[in-house]
Amino acid sequence: MKTLDTLKMATSAIARNKARSLLTTLGIIIGVASVIAMVHLGQAATVSVTQRISSMGSNLLILQPGTGERGPGGKRSSGKPFQTRDYLALEDELLDAAVAPVAASSQTLVWSGTNYPGSIIGTTETYFEVRNWEVTSGRAIDREDVVESNTVCAVGATVAKEVFAGADPIGELLRVGRTSCQVVGVMAPKGASFGEDLDASIVMPISVVQQRFLGTQDVRQIYISAHDKSAIPSVTRDLTALMRERRGIQRGAQDDFNIRDMQEIAETLEGTTRTLTMLLGAIAAVSLLVGGIGIMNIMLVSVSERTREIGVRLAIGALVRDVLAQFLAEAIALSMFGGLVGVVLGVGATWITTTKMNLPFILTPEVMLVGFGFSVLIGIVFGYVPARKAANLNPIEALRYE
Repeated sequence: MKTLDTLKMATSAIARNKARSLLTTLGIIIGVASVIAMVHLGQAATVSVTQRISSMGSNLLILQPGTGERGPGGKRSSGKPFQTRDYLALEDELLDAAVAPVAASSQTLVWSGTNYPGSIIGTTETYFEVRNWEVTSGRAIDREDVVESNTVCAVGATVAKEVFAGADPIGELLRVGRTSCQVVGVMAPKGASFGEDLDASIVMPISVVQQRFLGTQDVRQIYISAHDKSAIPSVTRDLTALMRERRGIQRGAQDDFNIRDMQEIAETLEGTTRTLTMLLGAIAAVSLLVGGIGIMNIMLVSVSERTREIGVRLAIGALVRDVLAQFLAEAIALSMFGGLVGVVLGVGATWITTTKMNLPFILTPEVMLVGFGFSVLIGIVFGYVPARKAANLNPIEALRYE
């Protein structure tokens, strides 16, 4: 029998029972759609995590006081805060990195009768380079502002929108707590970082924040950006040695500060999301097996219903391989149909979910091909048993079957 004739007969048999055929493929449809959606969502989450951490800064290290480990009572062990002289020493000693200190405060921002709870970031001009934060209009604070303690500020995108309500902030006087600063720049949207909305903040010279809001020389944390990724280990070693010396930590004693390597955190999170993606994909693939069992079950029923038809075909000269090919073609056609519909639904589910969760929409052809190919393989594997049963029927007994 020609291949085309086999396909026509298989298609005709499927078309005679449209509802049953659709229900048969439902397991395959759900399985393929689930696998494609779960894997793509996992990839989208991985890319989102990478982008968020990359947006924090290139080759970034974060130096903070305290051990960063949980001690008795569930509280992190604290250390004495850094001082202005500490970050100045780091600027002089760390030749392969840029240094940006941060002194923070929360103040009410007031302009033209509008009050807004703002986060104040006191830092130096290198902060914008270290954090990969661009200024879309105006300028950033500079070294002169820090040295002269100029009361100037650059505002985040949310502050510009909520406080100034569409007006051009550049040159305006913004009241910050009990002082005022002249807006010299508007920063590009940055988003959230560790639960903090950076766009709802303003950046001021660290000297102004320390004098006007804190009344101390305390520095909350220091950002260090290595000039090259390969330099991160050496910068970390130098940073550790320098801080131990400056803080008088004896040999063998535990550090009272911690260094967070954002690259390591990114790699850890990427590995975790990949593992979860594989796990979710494997769980979703189970429904493909269930769909395959459904195909085998319906095909066995079909063999029973068409026993006389099979007997007639065998009696008039059809070969065993012809009957085997027909029923196998029916199973493969069902699984292919289910696979195609599953791919479409999986892509649609991915798009809807990533849009709702504000994740990047990612499609990987390899994932869709694997999902579809697996559905075809399911059709071959689970369709073979019914097809073999049909091909091995005794023609005389099949003709007597009622």
